[in-house]
Amino acid sequence: MEERSENLLSKRWPWIAAAVALVGVYLASFADLRIGRPDSRPVGTAADIEALAERDDVNLLFILIDTLRANHLGAWGAERDTSPILDYLAGGGVRFARQLAQSSWTKCSMASLWTGMYPTKTGVTRFEDLLAPAARMPAEILQEAGFQTVGLFRNGWVEGYHGFDQGFETYVRPLSRGPSPEMRRENPTLSNSNTDEAAIEAAIEFLRVAGHERWFLYLHLMDVHEYLYDDETAVFGTSYRDVYDQAILRNDKVINTLLIYLSERGHLENTVIVIASDHGEAFGEHQGEGHARKVYREETHVPWILSFPFRLEPGVVVEHPTHNVDVWPTVLELLGLPGLGDVDGVSRVPDLLAAARGEAPPAGARPGFAHLDQTWGRPPGTDSMPTVSVVADGFRYVMADLPGGRREELFDSRRDERELVDVIDEHPEQVERFRGLVETYLAGEPAWDQAPDLEIDEVQLNQLRALGYQVP
Repeated sequence: MEERSENLLSKRWPWIAAAVALVGVYLASFADLRIGRPDSRPVGTAADIEALAERDDVNLLFILIDTLRANHLGAWGAERDTSPILDYLAGGGVRFARQLAQSSWTKCSMASLWTGMYPTKTGVTRFEDLLAPAARMPAEILQEAGFQTVGLFRNGWVEGYHGFDQGFETYVRPLSRGPSPEMRRENPTLSNSNTDEAAIEAAIEFLRVAGHERWFLYLHLMDVHEYLYDDETAVFGTSYRDVYDQAILRNDKVINTLLIYLSERGHLENTVIVIASDHGEAFGEHQGEGHARKVYREETHVPWILSFPFRLEPGVVVEHPTHNVDVWPTVLELLGLPGLGDVDGVSRVPDLLAAARGEAPPAGARPGFAHLDQTWGRPPGTDSMPTVSVVADGFRYVMADLPGGRREELFDSRRDERELVDVIDEHPEQVERFRGLVETYLAGEPAWDQAPDLEIDEVQLNQLRALGYQVP
């Protein structure tokens, strides 16, 4: 895999470094523009969504915004104007209102998102676990269909050596000029010398050189995870929550730079854009902050937006629960491509088409699972301590194996949207049902022969520690 990447880099990517200054000028020149008006895309309908599967000119842009919590976006009800660009895409596309991430830790969550399998099926629940080579990955399907497949990532948990580069012709960390002195003054605890602007610069340069061919571009952005903001976006305050929202606002502007380029070059008229996240972020709702610690709503309720080569007027909202394992079954069906096989996720194309037509959603809601092994960062051989949540029928059940024994909680999302009040004593029948679902889930076996455990060297461990993760 390393040899393949080096060969591709030698053929396609030396121009990234040479183009940084040129692209930097381009970024600055469009800093104040907004893709929202004017929008050159035509108005579309449900029939146009269905027709995407017959088109052979549609590209795919998949933007994963690490650590993005759904209810901090305007489209999900945030009072602050944190996300005008993402809100605009959602308002003219499809917004999945109740999307559940499969973990609150990136590596575990992304393994599920890419494969459509829950964590017990992927076998990726601890830091030494690798995604099996036998796993069927979307990039492999897209490459076989003739797409150029390029991944630009900034989180070490999705490095190629974890197994996430399968199917990508090019899979690299983008080069960077590093944060400006002004940005470093605003962010004195900044631990990563890179920023998402590097990923956008590399993406624009790739499209400038090779965008005339059919492409699939994956961007894994990290500035929200890093709480990175600048002078222009320092508008909300100085608390952790304020700074987090400022980082969302800045990231929204950075993404807009790429959308402007796509618009100027005519790519918006033939590109499906997917916006997703691996997990959210806690701010003390359940006596915890950050992520990769628990599986409550604040760490697992994430955005999912689909934007098409046309605008929907009005935009479509899928209100019932959906899950990150559903993302790729849906996208592949939209493009008329083969699916991932027998996976846990399901295509939500019928759901979004029903919503676009004003029809009732398809019957048959499915429980959704989120899973975190609380010992994921401890040395190999440490006993597993799973915590699992099940979301179904307006409830969230949370089971955690703790040193002192098992803890169970139940939240009624219908009456308690933030899921802060434990009502486990009020619904014994629901508790019994959810307990059985968790036991069945945890008894599941990996879907593939597992890859050998990863041996991470000290340099790689330090890269992960720089992101704030507690690893051995």
